[in-house]
Amino acid sequence: MALRLVADFDLGKDVLPWLRAQRAVSEASGAGSGGADVLENDYESLRVLNVERNGNIIYTYKDDKGNVVFGLYDCQTRQNELLYTFEKDLQVFSCSVNSERTLLAASLVQSTKEGKRNELQPGSKCLTLLVEIHPVNNVKVLKAVDSYIWVQFLYPHVESHPLPENRLLLISEEKYIEQFRIHVAQEDGNRVVIKNSGHLPRDRIAEDFVWAQWDMSEQRLYYFDLKKSRSILKCIQFYADERYNLMFEVPLDISLSNSGFKLVNFGCDYHQDRDKFSKHLTLCVFTNHTGSLCVCYSPKCASWEQITYSVFYIHKGHSKTFTTSLENVGSHVTKGITFLNLDYYVAVYLPGHFFHLLNVQHPDLICHNLFLTGNNEMIDMLPHCPLQSLSGSLVLDCCSGKLYRALLSQSSLLQLLQNTRLDCEKMAALHCALYCGQGTQFLEGQIIQWISENVSACHSFDLIQEFIIASSYWSVYSETSNMDKLLPYSSVLIWNTEIPGITLVTEDIALPLMKVLSFKGYWEKLNSNLEYVKYAKPHFHYNNSVVRREWHNLISEEKTGKRRSTAYVRNILDNAVKVISNLEARNLGPRLTPLLQEEDSHQRLLMGLMVSELKDHFLRHLQGVEKKKIEQMVLDYISKLLDLICHIIETIWRKHNLHSWVLHFNSRGSAAEFAVFHIMTRILEATNSLFLPLPPDIQAAFENK
Repeated sequence: MALRLVADFDLGKDVLPWLRAQRAVSEASGAGSGGADVLENDYESLRVLNVERNGNIIYTYKDDKGNVVFGLYDCQTRQNELLYTFEKDLQVFSCSVNSERTLLAASLVQSTKEGKRNELQPGSKCLTLLVEIHPVNNVKVLKAVDSYIWVQFLYPHVESHPLPENRLLLISEEKYIEQFRIHVAQEDGNRVVIKNSGHLPRDRIAEDFVWAQWDMSEQRLYYFDLKKSRSILKCIQFYADERYNLMFEVPLDISLSNSGFKLVNFGCDYHQDRDKFSKHLTLCVFTNHTGSLCVCYSPKCASWEQITYSVFYIHKGHSKTFTTSLENVGSHVTKGITFLNLDYYVAVYLPGHFFHLLNVQHPDLICHNLFLTGNNEMIDMLPHCPLQSLSGSLVLDCCSGKLYRALLSQSSLLQLLQNTRLDCEKMAALHCALYCGQGTQFLEGQIIQWISENVSACHSFDLIQEFIIASSYWSVYSETSNMDKLLPYSSVLIWNTEIPGITLVTEDIALPLMKVLSFKGYWEKLNSNLEYVKYAKPHFHYNNSVVRREWHNLISEEKTGKRRSTAYVRNILDNAVKVISNLEARNLGPRLTPLLQEEDSHQRLLMGLMVSELKDHFLRHLQGVEKKKIEQMVLDYISKLLDLICHIIETIWRKHNLHSWVLHFNSRGSAAEFAVFHIMTRILEATNSLFLPLPPDIQAAFENK
């Protein structure tokens, strides 16, 4: 399948055997009671409560006496630790532990029996407690109210030493969020106690919201504020130095007035999600390190015949609404849409019906997205239980208690590229596979081998062009966050061909109003993306039009004997020498392509001009990047272009076992020579259209000698 879920944690394998071993020791010492049947019944209540920023997992279960037990699984040491036991029959629906594991916050209600609930105290439905874990075990009541409260400790970005203050978010069903500031003191060695526990300072963070999402990795709070029936998305960034800032606000065309109260990623939301997967809207916010900001939204399902969802590419200034027809209309949709954050992509799938991969960084052309529908093995292998997308690529299946790392499968994408008949799927699979590989020679070799056998497989675009441009882009993509704005990602500028079963509507949206003056990290990249949307007319993408004109001028001057200054031409040719030297350094093994057998001044002029123009392009738009780094990026990029062309040609020659590099036209050629000639003409067509240099002496293969 296109998506691989690799289990990082499994309650049944990582916790249950340890609990059984602990119980066995207790039974042997006479401290426990009950037999094997009681033991298994106890652990039927075992479930995950929360995943903290450091990856540690909090879980709970009830022992044979009905006591609530809290445990923690350390993802680094892969060891379990019992945190605390409440000696009461309570139901836990929210829990969090601080990074030092000295404080535990939990919200509980008393278990119901025969439809009646014994009140924890008069007028209260939910009890929110703060517990000192080591070693005093003092318990402080933070809230005792007739509404649900969710808890979440903040984790500072700097965790090298314990901080004297812990901060805890309380999210109320009454539509407000508070921050408690908890000062702790260390006494008698490891004894940690709360200072001034009778009065904990607190701040009102947000109020009158209807939806909120927690980003545990980046310590961000997203929430929707309803103002005059408008849905305003806001974001608060929390910092290690006790500060927090409202970063932006943006109005979105999302109807939330009748959607009820909803939280995302504040622990495992058993209370909210029960029996609501297909009836209520799905809404989540995704970001990645490139400065992207996407809001994914699926309204309430009104029909079983088609599903509609929207993605607001806020960093691009537009939204796209996708409508997909369901092939199996007879089978009702029992689960809702799942959105998963895969960094450069967003996965959207409905179990048993469809699986979509949406390109977040380049959403403009629909052909850069992958749409799989119907009975497809790449869909059927995905879990049918709703998955909770955490920060990064982590995915939690609350039903099974498994934590996965979601990865795209190169092998499945290559298989799709080779087997699908649709050009749109070939385009999407090619780009997605290259994203997964990002310069891996083995992957490129597999794609080139397939291209050499299917050079005419695509009718809507030039397969060789697309591969060369996309693969070269990925070879330098990681060098700077602005590379997607400066280099072409695709050779295709317009795509008018319909995608079977998909209807798409694109609309402009308002850009966020940034509420701070200075930016760092992700926020600097997001602001750069927004500035690009505002002012980048025309686009900054590099093209070879200037190179083409200058190259023709130099050739014309050479023929007429009117050459400009020797220093200028020498600098151009020196650039070409650097490219060839860089290319040889990247390929230490013997090459089949005779790169340096003859002097080819025209091709070297073209290479040198590309270096000169691309370097000027980068220098204009890459502010703050060292000149040496820019020069190296330029050499790497142009070397990659040349290397890919060489690689394609060498693959073709080896495939047909041709020893001579010269194709003769004065005699009848063999079937192998005819096949090679056909592919070589396609390579020439692709490189000429893009005005790319051919390897020196490749043109000699077409000369009649």
